[in-house]
Amino acid sequence: MIPANGPAGAGGKLQHLPLPLFAVPMGVGGLGLAWREAGRSLGAPVAIGEILLGLALLLWLVIAGLHLVRAFHHPGSLRADLRHPIRSAFAGAIGIGLMIVAGGLVPHAPDLATAVWLIAVGFHLLVGIWTVRGLLMAPREAATLVPPLLIPLVGNIVAPIFGVRLGFETLSWMLFGLGALLWAMIQPLILGRIISGPPLPERLLPTLGILLAPPAVGTVALAGLTGGYGPGPLAIFGLAVVVATILLSMTGHFARCAFAISWWGWTFPAAAFSVAVSGVVAAHPGPALAPLAWLVLAIASAIATFVSLRTLRAAAAGHLLQPEG
Repeated sequence: MIPANGPAGAGGKLQHLPLPLFAVPMGVGGLGLAWREAGRSLGAPVAIGEILLGLALLLWLVIAGLHLVRAFHHPGSLRADLRHPIRSAFAGAIGIGLMIVAGGLVPHAPDLATAVWLIAVGFHLLVGIWTVRGLLMAPREAATLVPPLLIPLVGNIVAPIFGVRLGFETLSWMLFGLGALLWAMIQPLILGRIISGPPLPERLLPTLGILLAPPAVGTVALAGLTGGYGPGPLAIFGLAVVVATILLSMTGHFARCAFAISWWGWTFPAAAFSVAVSGVVAAHPGPALAPLAWLVLAIASAIATFVSLRTLRAAAAGHLLQPEG
Protein backbone atom coordinates (compact mmCIF):
# COMPACT_ATOMS: atom_id res chain seq x y z
CA MET A 1 0.00 0.00 0.00
CA ILE A 2 1.32 3.46 -0.94
CA PRO A 3 1.78 5.72 2.09
CA ALA A 4 -0.59 8.65 2.33
CA ASN A 5 2.19 11.14 2.93
CA GLY A 6 5.69 11.68 1.68
CA PRO A 7 6.86 12.67 -1.80
CA ALA A 8 6.05 9.28 -3.28
CA GLY A 9 2.62 9.04 -1.71
CA ALA A 10 -0.72 9.74 -3.29
CA GLY A 11 -0.71 13.24 -1.84
CA GLY A 12 2.69 13.93 -3.35
CA LYS A 13 1.50 12.92 -6.79
CA LEU A 14 -1.39 15.35 -6.55
CA GLN A 15 0.73 18.42 -5.84
CA HIS A 16 0.33 19.63 -9.42
CA LEU A 17 -3.23 18.44 -9.98
CA PRO A 18 -4.68 21.06 -12.38
CA LEU A 19 -7.47 23.23 -10.99
CA PRO A 20 -8.82 23.53 -14.58
CA LEU A 21 -9.81 19.84 -14.35
CA PHE A 22 -13.10 21.12 -12.93
CA ALA A 23 -13.92 22.05 -16.53
CA VAL A 24 -14.26 18.31 -17.24
CA PRO A 25 -17.60 17.73 -15.44
CA MET A 26 -18.77 21.04 -16.91
CA GLY A 27 -18.11 19.78 -20.43
CA VAL A 28 -19.48 16.28 -19.88
CA GLY A 29 -22.54 17.58 -18.02
CA GLY A 30 -23.15 20.24 -20.65
CA LEU A 31 -23.14 17.56 -23.33
CA GLY A 32 -25.58 15.56 -21.20
CA LEU A 33 -27.93 18.55 -21.11
CA ALA A 34 -27.55 18.90 -24.89
CA TRP A 35 -28.60 15.28 -25.42
CA ARG A 36 -31.45 15.67 -22.92
CA GLU A 37 -32.73 18.69 -24.87
CA ALA A 38 -32.28 16.79 -28.13
CA GLY A 39 -34.37 13.99 -26.67
CA ARG A 40 -37.15 16.49 -26.01
CA SER A 41 -37.01 18.43 -29.26
CA LEU A 42 -35.40 16.07 -31.79
CA GLY A 43 -36.40 12.63 -30.56
CA ALA A 44 -32.85 11.61 -29.63
CA PRO A 45 -32.37 8.64 -27.27
CA VAL A 46 -33.15 9.86 -23.75
CA ALA A 47 -30.68 7.48 -22.08
CA ILE A 48 -27.62 9.15 -23.63
CA GLY A 49 -28.21 12.45 -21.87
CA GLU A 50 -28.99 10.82 -18.52
CA ILE A 51 -25.86 8.63 -18.67
CA LEU A 52 -23.69 11.64 -19.45
CA LEU A 53 -25.24 13.64 -16.60
CA GLY A 54 -24.62 10.73 -14.23
CA LEU A 55 -21.02 10.59 -15.42
CA ALA A 56 -20.67 14.35 -14.82
CA LEU A 57 -21.78 13.83 -11.20
CA LEU A 58 -19.22 11.05 -10.74
CA LEU A 59 -16.44 13.12 -12.33
CA TRP A 60 -17.25 16.14 -10.17
CA LEU A 61 -17.10 14.03 -7.01
CA VAL A 62 -13.82 12.37 -8.02
CA ILE A 63 -12.10 15.63 -9.01
CA ALA A 64 -13.37 17.42 -5.90
CA GLY A 65 -12.15 14.53 -3.76
CA LEU A 66 -8.71 14.60 -5.36
CA HIS A 67 -8.45 18.33 -4.73
CA LEU A 68 -9.41 17.82 -1.10
CA VAL A 69 -6.54 15.34 -0.79
CA ARG A 70 -4.30 17.85 -2.52
CA ALA A 71 -5.41 20.60 -0.14
CA PHE A 72 -4.59 18.38 2.85
CA HIS A 73 -1.12 17.37 1.65
CA HIS A 74 -0.13 20.47 -0.33
CA PRO A 75 -2.16 23.48 0.87
CA GLY A 76 0.50 25.84 -0.49
CA SER A 77 0.18 24.40 -3.99
CA LEU A 78 -3.59 24.81 -4.05
CA ARG A 79 -3.28 28.28 -2.52
CA ALA A 80 -0.88 29.25 -5.32
CA ASP A 81 -3.44 28.17 -7.92
CA LEU A 82 -6.17 30.20 -6.22
CA ARG A 83 -3.92 33.25 -6.25
CA HIS A 84 -2.77 32.76 -9.85
CA PRO A 85 -4.29 35.45 -12.14
CA ILE A 86 -5.34 32.86 -14.77
CA ARG A 87 -5.66 29.44 -13.11
CA SER A 88 -7.75 30.90 -10.27
CA ALA A 89 -10.57 31.62 -12.74
CA PHE A 90 -11.27 27.89 -12.93
CA ALA A 91 -12.46 27.94 -9.32
CA GLY A 92 -15.67 29.21 -10.92
CA ALA A 93 -15.99 25.88 -12.73
CA ILE A 94 -16.52 24.18 -9.36
CA GLY A 95 -19.85 25.94 -8.82
CA ILE A 96 -20.96 25.73 -12.45
CA GLY A 97 -20.27 22.01 -12.52
CA LEU A 98 -22.35 21.62 -9.38
CA MET A 99 -25.18 23.63 -10.97
CA ILE A 100 -25.14 21.20 -13.90
CA VAL A 101 -25.23 18.29 -11.45
CA ALA A 102 -28.31 19.88 -9.88
CA GLY A 103 -29.86 20.20 -13.34
CA GLY A 104 -29.25 16.54 -13.95
CA LEU A 105 -31.02 15.68 -10.69
CA VAL A 106 -34.12 17.83 -11.31
CA PRO A 107 -36.29 15.14 -12.99
CA HIS A 108 -35.16 12.40 -10.61
CA ALA A 109 -34.72 13.97 -7.15
CA PRO A 110 -36.05 17.56 -7.10
CA ASP A 111 -35.50 18.10 -3.37
CA LEU A 112 -31.86 17.01 -3.63
CA ALA A 113 -31.50 19.10 -6.80
CA THR A 114 -32.75 22.15 -4.90
CA ALA A 115 -30.21 21.66 -2.12
CA VAL A 116 -27.35 21.13 -4.57
CA TRP A 117 -28.40 24.14 -6.66
CA LEU A 118 -28.49 26.45 -3.63
CA ILE A 119 -25.06 25.27 -2.51
CA ALA A 120 -23.69 25.74 -6.03
CA VAL A 121 -25.16 29.23 -6.37
CA GLY A 122 -23.85 30.30 -2.97
CA PHE A 123 -20.39 28.97 -3.71
CA HIS A 124 -20.29 30.56 -7.16
CA LEU A 125 -21.34 33.94 -5.78
CA LEU A 126 -18.53 33.77 -3.23
CA VAL A 127 -16.02 32.94 -5.97
CA GLY A 128 -17.33 35.83 -8.07
CA ILE A 129 -17.09 38.29 -5.17
CA TRP A 130 -13.60 37.06 -4.36
CA THR A 131 -12.58 37.44 -8.03
CA VAL A 132 -13.88 41.00 -8.35
CA ARG A 133 -12.30 41.92 -5.01
CA GLY A 134 -8.99 40.59 -6.32
CA LEU A 135 -9.31 42.68 -9.47
CA LEU A 136 -9.90 45.80 -7.39
CA MET A 137 -7.21 45.12 -4.81
CA ALA A 138 -4.49 44.05 -7.24
CA PRO A 139 -4.99 45.39 -10.79
CA ARG A 140 -3.80 42.90 -13.38
CA GLU A 141 -1.55 43.23 -16.37
CA ALA A 142 -3.24 43.05 -19.77
CA ALA A 143 -1.67 39.65 -20.41
CA THR A 144 -3.82 38.11 -17.66
CA LEU A 145 -7.13 39.27 -19.16
CA VAL A 146 -8.07 35.97 -20.81
CA PRO A 147 -11.38 34.22 -21.62
CA PRO A 148 -11.35 31.97 -18.49
CA LEU A 149 -12.00 35.12 -16.48
CA LEU A 150 -15.59 34.87 -17.74
CA ILE A 151 -16.13 31.60 -15.82
CA PRO A 152 -16.38 32.94 -12.25
CA LEU A 153 -18.17 36.14 -13.28
CA VAL A 154 -20.50 35.43 -16.19
CA GLY A 155 -21.15 31.89 -14.95
CA ASN A 156 -24.05 33.24 -12.92
CA ILE A 157 -26.25 33.09 -16.03
CA VAL A 158 -26.08 29.28 -15.87
CA ALA A 159 -28.02 29.21 -12.61
CA PRO A 160 -31.42 30.43 -13.97
CA ILE A 161 -31.60 27.50 -16.42
CA PHE A 162 -32.34 25.24 -13.44
CA GLY A 163 -33.43 27.82 -10.86
CA VAL A 164 -36.69 28.60 -12.65
CA ARG A 165 -37.61 24.90 -12.79
CA LEU A 166 -36.93 24.60 -9.07
CA GLY A 167 -39.20 27.55 -8.23
CA PHE A 168 -36.59 30.28 -7.66
CA GLU A 169 -37.78 32.69 -10.34
CA THR A 170 -36.96 35.94 -8.51
CA LEU A 171 -33.48 34.79 -7.52
CA SER A 172 -32.93 33.48 -11.04
CA TRP A 173 -33.70 36.89 -12.54
CA MET A 174 -31.21 38.48 -10.14
CA LEU A 175 -28.52 35.96 -11.04
CA PHE A 176 -29.19 36.42 -14.75
CA GLY A 177 -28.89 40.19 -14.38
CA LEU A 178 -25.66 39.84 -12.42
CA GLY A 179 -24.10 37.51 -14.97
CA ALA A 180 -25.28 39.53 -17.97
CA LEU A 181 -24.01 42.83 -16.57
CA LEU A 182 -20.64 41.36 -15.64
CA TRP A 183 -20.47 39.89 -19.16
CA ALA A 184 -21.09 43.36 -20.63
CA MET A 185 -18.36 44.80 -18.37
CA ILE A 186 -15.66 42.14 -18.59
CA GLN A 187 -15.82 40.80 -22.15
CA PRO A 188 -14.88 44.13 -23.80
CA LEU A 189 -11.73 44.19 -21.65
CA ILE A 190 -10.83 40.66 -22.74
CA LEU A 191 -11.53 41.40 -26.41
CA GLY A 192 -9.48 44.59 -26.20
CA ARG A 193 -6.54 42.67 -24.77
CA ILE A 194 -6.81 39.98 -27.47
CA ILE A 195 -7.11 42.51 -30.29
CA SER A 196 -4.35 44.87 -29.15
CA GLY A 197 -2.05 42.30 -27.56
CA PRO A 198 -0.04 40.80 -26.17
CA PRO A 199 -1.05 37.67 -28.12
CA LEU A 200 -2.47 34.71 -26.24
CA PRO A 201 0.04 31.94 -25.52
CA GLU A 202 -0.59 28.85 -27.64
CA ARG A 203 -1.77 26.79 -24.67
CA LEU A 204 -4.49 29.38 -24.00
CA LEU A 205 -5.74 29.73 -27.58
CA PRO A 206 -8.41 27.01 -27.13
CA THR A 207 -9.93 29.10 -24.34
CA LEU A 208 -11.28 31.41 -27.04
CA GLY A 209 -14.09 28.85 -27.23
CA ILE A 210 -15.28 30.19 -23.88
CA LEU A 211 -16.44 33.35 -25.69
CA LEU A 212 -19.32 31.26 -27.08
CA ALA A 213 -20.62 30.28 -23.64
CA PRO A 214 -22.23 33.57 -22.50
CA PRO A 215 -24.49 34.11 -25.56
CA ALA A 216 -25.33 30.39 -25.83
CA VAL A 217 -26.14 29.98 -22.13
CA GLY A 218 -27.81 33.40 -22.05
CA THR A 219 -30.18 32.30 -24.83
CA VAL A 220 -31.29 29.22 -22.88
CA ALA A 221 -31.50 31.02 -19.54
CA LEU A 222 -33.56 33.92 -20.86
CA ALA A 223 -35.87 31.51 -22.69
CA GLY A 224 -36.54 29.78 -19.37
CA LEU A 225 -37.13 33.08 -17.60
CA THR A 226 -39.48 34.47 -20.26
CA GLY A 227 -41.31 31.26 -21.09
CA GLY A 228 -40.02 30.66 -24.61
CA TYR A 229 -37.70 31.64 -27.41
CA GLY A 230 -39.16 35.06 -28.08
CA PRO A 231 -37.43 38.28 -29.18
CA GLY A 232 -35.03 38.52 -26.22
CA PRO A 233 -33.59 35.01 -26.41
CA LEU A 234 -33.49 35.18 -30.23
CA ALA A 235 -31.49 38.43 -30.09
CA ILE A 236 -28.86 36.79 -27.88
CA PHE A 237 -28.98 33.64 -30.01
CA GLY A 238 -28.04 35.70 -33.08
CA LEU A 239 -24.80 36.70 -31.34
CA ALA A 240 -24.16 33.08 -30.39
CA VAL A 241 -24.51 32.03 -34.04
CA VAL A 242 -22.01 34.66 -35.16
CA VAL A 243 -19.48 33.73 -32.46
CA ALA A 244 -19.88 30.01 -33.27
CA THR A 245 -19.32 30.72 -36.96
CA ILE A 246 -16.18 32.72 -36.28
CA LEU A 247 -14.77 29.99 -34.03
CA LEU A 248 -15.64 27.33 -36.61
CA SER A 249 -13.72 29.27 -39.24
CA MET A 250 -10.66 29.13 -36.95
CA THR A 251 -10.71 25.32 -36.59
CA GLY A 252 -7.51 24.83 -38.56
CA HIS A 253 -5.74 27.39 -36.38
CA PHE A 254 -6.83 25.63 -33.19
CA ALA A 255 -5.92 22.19 -34.58
CA ARG A 256 -2.26 23.23 -34.76
CA CYS A 257 -2.15 23.86 -30.99
CA ALA A 258 -0.55 21.25 -28.76
CA PHE A 259 -2.94 19.52 -26.39
CA ALA A 260 -3.52 21.15 -23.00
CA ILE A 261 -6.26 21.06 -20.39
CA SER A 262 -7.37 24.39 -21.84
CA TRP A 263 -8.94 22.40 -24.71
CA TRP A 264 -11.80 21.66 -22.31
CA GLY A 265 -12.70 25.30 -22.83
CA TRP A 266 -14.37 24.16 -26.06
CA THR A 267 -16.61 21.47 -24.60
CA PHE A 268 -19.15 23.28 -22.43
CA PRO A 269 -19.68 26.23 -24.83
CA ALA A 270 -20.23 23.83 -27.76
CA ALA A 271 -22.72 21.82 -25.71
CA ALA A 272 -24.52 24.97 -24.53
CA PHE A 273 -24.78 26.15 -28.13
CA SER A 274 -26.31 22.78 -29.06
CA VAL A 275 -28.93 23.22 -26.31
CA ALA A 276 -29.74 26.69 -27.64
CA VAL A 277 -30.00 25.49 -31.25
CA SER A 278 -32.27 22.58 -30.29
CA GLY A 279 -34.49 24.90 -28.27
CA VAL A 280 -34.78 27.47 -31.05
CA VAL A 281 -35.52 24.77 -33.64
CA ALA A 282 -38.25 23.28 -31.44
CA ALA A 283 -39.84 26.71 -30.97
CA HIS A 284 -39.43 27.86 -34.57
CA PRO A 285 -39.45 24.70 -36.74
CA GLY A 286 -38.34 24.75 -40.34
CA PRO A 287 -37.60 22.12 -43.01
CA ALA A 288 -33.80 22.43 -42.82
CA LEU A 289 -33.45 23.30 -39.14
CA ALA A 290 -33.76 19.87 -37.53
CA PRO A 291 -30.78 18.47 -39.51
CA LEU A 292 -28.83 21.57 -38.51
CA ALA A 293 -29.60 20.93 -34.83
CA TRP A 294 -28.43 17.32 -35.23
CA LEU A 295 -25.23 18.55 -36.90
CA VAL A 296 -24.47 20.94 -34.04
CA LEU A 297 -25.11 18.16 -31.50
CA ALA A 298 -22.80 15.84 -33.45
CA ILE A 299 -20.05 18.47 -33.50
CA ALA A 300 -20.41 19.12 -29.75
CA SER A 301 -20.27 15.37 -29.10
CA ALA A 302 -17.22 14.95 -31.32
CA ILE A 303 -15.39 17.79 -29.55
CA ALA A 304 -16.10 16.33 -26.11
CA THR A 305 -15.10 12.83 -27.23
CA PHE A 306 -11.87 14.01 -28.82
CA VAL A 307 -10.83 16.12 -25.83
CA SER A 308 -11.74 13.32 -23.41
CA LEU A 309 -9.57 10.82 -25.30
CA ARG A 310 -6.64 13.24 -25.40
CA THR A 311 -7.04 13.88 -21.67
CA LEU A 312 -7.04 10.16 -20.90
CA ARG A 313 -3.92 9.74 -23.03
CA ALA A 314 -2.20 12.60 -21.19
CA ALA A 315 -3.21 11.14 -17.83
CA ALA A 316 -1.88 7.70 -18.79
CA ALA A 317 1.43 9.29 -19.79
CA GLY A 318 1.63 11.16 -16.47
CA HIS A 319 1.44 14.60 -18.06
CA LEU A 320 -1.51 15.87 -16.00
CA LEU A 321 0.40 15.87 -12.71
CA GLN A 322 3.38 17.91 -13.87
CA PRO A 323 4.09 21.55 -13.01
CA GLU A 324 3.34 24.05 -15.71
CA GLY A 325 6.40 24.94 -17.71
